[in-house]
Amino acid sequence: MIGLETMQNKAITIFGGSGDLTYRKLLPAMYNLHVLDQLDEDFKIIGLGRRDYTTEDYIEIARGWMKEHSRKKYVEKVFNEFAQRITYFKIDISNEDEYARLQEFYIDKEIKEHIYYYAVAPEMFLTVTNGLKKYCSKNKAKVIIEKPFGANLENASKLNNKLAEFFGQDEIYHIDHYLGKEMIQNILSVRFNNAIFKGIWNKDFIESVQITAAESVGVGTRAGYYDKSGAMKDMIQNHLLQVLSIVAMEKPTGTSMYKEQLELLKSLKPITNIEDNLVMGQYDGYLEESNIAPDSKTETYVALKVEIDNERWQKVPFFIRTGKKLATRESQVVIKFKAENDAPQNMLIIKIQPTEGIYLKFNAKKPGTANDLQEVSMDFCQSCILENRLNTPEAYERLLYACLVNDRMLFSQWDQIVASWNYINDILEKYHSSGAKLYTYDQDSMGPKEAYKLTDWILDLE
Repeated sequence: MIGLETMQNKAITIFGGSGDLTYRKLLPAMYNLHVLDQLDEDFKIIGLGRRDYTTEDYIEIARGWMKEHSRKKYVEKVFNEFAQRITYFKIDISNEDEYARLQEFYIDKEIKEHIYYYAVAPEMFLTVTNGLKKYCSKNKAKVIIEKPFGANLENASKLNNKLAEFFGQDEIYHIDHYLGKEMIQNILSVRFNNAIFKGIWNKDFIESVQITAAESVGVGTRAGYYDKSGAMKDMIQNHLLQVLSIVAMEKPTGTSMYKEQLELLKSLKPITNIEDNLVMGQYDGYLEESNIAPDSKTETYVALKVEIDNERWQKVPFFIRTGKKLATRESQVVIKFKAENDAPQNMLIIKIQPTEGIYLKFNAKKPGTANDLQEVSMDFCQSCILENRLNTPEAYERLLYACLVNDRMLFSQWDQIVASWNYINDILEKYHSSGAKLYTYDQDSMGPKEAYKLTDWILDLE
């Protein structure tokens, strides 16, 4: 045990405790923390769901998922010890009066601080909060909210006000699994702990930045939600603007990382010409997916040119793209440096997933020639090393632990969410009023060919 007083007599209650996110991510993450002795011995896990399970049923189902999804090796004795933390409670969370039963259940559990995890559809957030407010004590309670947070800024503000009324603004943790990824965290280390980059991370030396989050899967079981949001809200607003802020923000001091990210987001220049800066697409076959409207105009692909209005990044384009049903699953950040003497450009590539690593491309003399150049690379493939894979926390593991010890650095704060929504809403309003085209692209391609008018996208596949 690591002896963290901040963890004593805490319990996490998972709304959606029998859902896919809980089985694949949350319970395995907490099992890993248990194995690492990073949970207080009194820490409790309470799974809520509508299914007619006993606690024993629930634990046996979780056992199978743990074997498949846990980073740490499944050991029966260790899992059985972990299982003693777990209780399942059957409840219809859509019925506010059911929360009276939940409060009765809590009475003899000696819980001094509650963590409520909303692993449910966003439309249930208000119902759950109203039920807790009506029947459950609000003393020492925090809430973890899965993104997306709201369907738009108006909706998000209404939801935030309701949550803040019950929990307090400082006890709302907006979880973004992208911010918990190892290589996203490594961006900070690369930027601020290497003299070779510190002085050249600016408009004088960097020509452009690319951020790619390519997905090979379609909408799958998320079709109902996805058709209402699209790639712009689901990925750009939710995740990739946060990644951009980490790449581009000023060096934080102490606990000021959130302030620097917020300042960066507020510095994003409004897009005035949609057709020159935005390409939206929809994969061929999307309209035939289950639960998709036959005339849907929802985008499954976005390529966006962004500029930042500050001294460091003036006139440096940041290109962001994301899409579904693409030819590969790959997330990365590419820093393209300005060319010297007509030589090939140097590039720094930070690979986020599925491969994790850092690659530097530069020029050297070709052997046996007078002064001919060749491109060479230095690479560090972090995920290629077994020890690194075994010792690298999963995103949810890192984020849950941060919440347990009251570390908010990896969580988006409300001001950041507002800034992101303001920027994205402005783009979407201009896009819809401009009559810009929604392009159809082939599955297993890299999206609409029109996106290559924005920039020459860099990806190993290409």
